[in-house]
Amino acid sequence: MIAWRYLRARREEGGVSTMTWISLIGITLAVAALIITLAVRTGFRSEFVDTILGSNAHVTVYSSIYVDDDQTSRQIEDYAGWAEALSAVPGVTRAAPLVRGQVLSTYRSANVAMDVYGISYDNLLSIPRVGQTPDESWGDISRFSEGIAIGSGVARELGVAVGDRIKLISPEGAKTAFGTSPRVSSYEVVYVFTAGRYDIDKTRAYLPFDQAQTYFNRTGSADEIEVMIEDPESVDDMAMPLLLAAGDRAMIWTWRDASGSFLRALDIEDNVMFVILSILVLIAAMNIVSGLIMLVKNKGRDIGILRTIGLTEGSVMRVFFICGAFTGLIGTVFGVALGALFAMYIDTIMAFVNYLNGGGAWDPSIRGIYALPAELRFVDVAKAVSLSLGLSFIVTIFPARKAARMNPVEALRYE
Repeated sequence: MIAWRYLRARREEGGVSTMTWISLIGITLAVAALIITLAVRTGFRSEFVDTILGSNAHVTVYSSIYVDDDQTSRQIEDYAGWAEALSAVPGVTRAAPLVRGQVLSTYRSANVAMDVYGISYDNLLSIPRVGQTPDESWGDISRFSEGIAIGSGVARELGVAVGDRIKLISPEGAKTAFGTSPRVSSYEVVYVFTAGRYDIDKTRAYLPFDQAQTYFNRTGSADEIEVMIEDPESVDDMAMPLLLAAGDRAMIWTWRDASGSFLRALDIEDNVMFVILSILVLIAAMNIVSGLIMLVKNKGRDIGILRTIGLTEGSVMRVFFICGAFTGLIGTVFGVALGALFAMYIDTIMAFVNYLNGGGAWDPSIRGIYALPAELRFVDVAKAVSLSLGLSFIVTIFPARKAARMNPVEALRYE
């Protein structure tokens, strides 16, 4: 009751309501900033990993260099046997032979460099971000055997739509007496997909496996085996079983090998941002100390009277501890609410920010994904709440102890 009266007291009555409001607002903004940052970083990492795993192989199995007819080669001739052996490994959901090559695609006067993947229709359907996103695709994927599937970025750069025909030009063409001539073939665009990654949508295309073999001179062979597993996070544990299943000539490249350095950089940045924002929360909590010191000074006479009528040091300490802890508690609650609302409506907020910046607030060509995601996790909110309440309670102890140890005779000497 005493603590609540002190918190409500106006400045002219010896209270510090202004300082209390400053402390409350400071903690609210600091906790909200911490939760928003953690939510955005978690969402960005989840979206980045999801786009990687949803459109790329979890593990790529390829052959080491060997000599074939006095020429070095890395092609997999027994690709069906490799795929069957890899599919039998526990934890593997799919093993698909691929043919890969880089080509120049043209349509009228537009030209775009593309990475072409030769894959079977059934395996294309099993790729989550390509064959399982009807809301973000155009065309009929069931007609895949009749043409080519391209990313939405490729379609935009070339200015093509479903039904148009594009030309593919490959330097690895037919071998003649005068050398190798470029191979030029025309394909109808039957499917346009959006994988969610700017670099993938802008460069990737899929051809039927048998047609890609012919086009890239891979008749009877494949370039690699694309392996999907049940738990991509445990891909390191799958490396040795996959190598043993594929044979002595096999080599592997996991999604962590391809993007691990970027993910580690994100983890380091997360830790640094948490430390920086923790200091911000500490600075906000220190305002509670300032307010309590002023409150103790203004309430010196009250402390002396309370001690004189029998209130113990512990009781006085609890009074002022409740004053500071209550400020930290309410500020934390408001901060959690503000941070959660920001994370939930981040799309609307970013749309408004994008409007204010004339459309350049988020560049997918730099960040890889098309929008700023946010993902609220209980553990992130719990970390922010624990940090805020812990700091608020700790910094409150020192001015509360000072008030409890105040000599009642000294407090009342000049009253």
